[in-house]
Amino acid sequence: MGKYASGKRSLAISDRSGMAFPYTEMVREWNGSLVHTSEYEPKQPQLNPKPVGSDPQALFNPRPQPASKASLILLTNNPFTTVISGGTTYVNIFSEDHQRSAGDVVRFRGAPIVTAAGPGGSDPADNRNMQQFATIPTFDNVSDLNNVNGFTIALGQIDSAGNVTGATTSDTLTDPINYFYITSTSTATTGGISGGGDNTSAGPVTLGVVNG
Repeated sequence: MGKYASGKRSLAISDRSGMAFPYTEMVREWNGSLVHTSEYEPKQPQLNPKPVGSDPQALFNPRPQPASKASLILLTNNPFTTVISGGTTYVNIFSEDHQRSAGDVVRFRGAPIVTAAGPGGSDPADNRNMQQFATIPTFDNVSDLNNVNGFTIALGQIDSAGNVTGATTSDTLTDPINYFYITSTSTATTGGISGGGDNTSAGPVTLGVVNG
């Protein structure tokens, strides 16, 4: 089998410049072009990009925050005011920026108190710091605010004429942002009487563990 000549006395034409160069000084580029070593250009790295996997999206062993649950909203002292209109007793409730909607069911609770002993009885060693809610005291003959089923609320503040005031204003204490009212099953004696005591609260009918 024959062999190729070394070409040490030969010339070659460059595919880039068209000039003649010594054959032994010629090299071939990645695209097949035969060029002189002085003209050689390496392949642009961007022509062969390295494969990149997808960006990580999830954390290992995540602990996402659970959805918030409805909780108690502490009310100001004596937040309830009785109103008698057309023979029906209503109660206006002041709750600043309550963020409730008409038709929501709200249950009222008295101040939290600590019971004398835990499940073990009267033995001090069995005290568990058990807590419960005190009864909202009766005022103006209204005694049903402790209803365990709660009340369906309406927004705003009702008066003795049956008008709901502050329905269109948002910068006064009579507007629905800060007030809602309920219909009481009790019969108020005079109307216009505030009560409820200290540390009462408004919240859902059933309490759950917040973010638990």
